[in-house]
Amino acid sequence: MRICVCVSGGGTNLQAIYDAMDDGRIKNAEIVRVISNNPGAYALERAKAHGSEAVCISPKTFPDREAFNEALLAGIKECNPELVVLAGFLVNVPACVIREFKNRIINIHPSLIPSFCGKGYYGLKVHEGVLARGVKVTGATVHFVDEGIDTGRIIAQKAVDVCEGDTPEILQKRVMEQAEWIILPDTVSKIAAGEIKIGE
Repeated sequence: MRICVCVSGGGTNLQAIYDAMDDGRIKNAEIVRVISNNPGAYALERAKAHGSEAVCISPKTFPDREAFNEALLAGIKECNPELVVLAGFLVNVPACVIREFKNRIINIHPSLIPSFCGKGYYGLKVHEGVLARGVKVTGATVHFVDEGIDTGRIIAQKAVDVCEGDTPEILQKRVMEQAEWIILPDTVSKIAAGEIKIGE
């Protein structure tokens, strides 16, 4: 299975997928291209280290959003992926991409959807919201991407305890280690094995 991964930052979820491929938990799949909207994203270095094509498509280099959206669609289509994985991609994926890859785009979100998701909930803001609300359990969700924000069909979730004295940074790290880095590679593995159907 040919996979394109889109990412904006350090690429820890991307690394979790590479690790699962390296140790055999993900079979019959390869990451053919990594796309980042951020030229300084360390994820691009991770991609190069693993022999994947690393491409930056930054909105700042285009005259308007429409031109960027078309370039992003072209950048994904060029590598002919069967699955597109959003692994910390802080870009609202345009409708043209969602239509082209209907039910073949998955995203990892650092909360238990439908809690702490939607407009404005990304990165540390999710964990700040969790702590401000005082909930005792948070987690992560893998879901299909539709034209809403975090509204696509849920594929997998894993709960993580919120502990006394947590800061947003501490909670973010725990959610990554105990949920995101587990359920994202697991979902990719199941899709590659045909256990989870895509594109339908």
